[in-house]
Amino acid sequence: MTEIVLASGSPRREELLAAIAPAFQVAVSDIPEPFSGDAERDAVELAAAKALTVARANPSAVVIGADTIVYDELRLYGKPVDADDAMAMLARLQGRGHRVATGVAVAADGLVRTGLSISEVTLSTLAYDAIRGYVASGRPLDKAGAYAIQDEDVPTVAQLDGCYCGVMGLPLWLTRRLLAEAGVPCGQPDAVYARCAFCPERDESAT
Repeated sequence: MTEIVLASGSPRREELLAAIAPAFQVAVSDIPEPFSGDAERDAVELAAAKALTVARANPSAVVIGADTIVYDELRLYGKPVDADDAMAMLARLQGRGHRVATGVAVAADGLVRTGLSISEVTLSTLAYDAIRGYVASGRPLDKAGAYAIQDEDVPTVAQLDGCYCGVMGLPLWLTRRLLAEAGVPCGQPDAVYARCAFCPERDESAT
């Protein structure tokens, strides 16, 4: 059986990958995440760098790297450095449209296959006390843009045009395709998540 390694310590990515590849290991790459100003290029390049870093220590494995960047016409939003930064991000993004780019890279047999998922997101308009309570919960502090689409109790997202899983951090149809290209068969995302059956990135040839 092919060994699969997820080059990420994100519990969201672990949860998502388990839907299509139940058996895998986790190895955190711990590489720096500088931004060049081009969110889409940065997301792909950082995903590839993560996958390659872990692949060097696991040469016989298929390694998956991913990186998510939130951005609008003014700036890129990575993970907040602290609670004040998270408050500022949410204040800027709330009630407005922005994009979420998640790059995915699969390193196997000396090759790196990459892809990019881009979603259009409109954040909910949140009262100051709601933002403060959300940040105080600690949940936004390890997330690009300081929010998570799956935090429906807040709620964070008012409108989505794109891949829900991509906004979470690992677009499953894209990841499945890249793994298939590397010779690793996987399950179908919509067998676990009903929402994936309606994803615009769904592989229509999947059966």
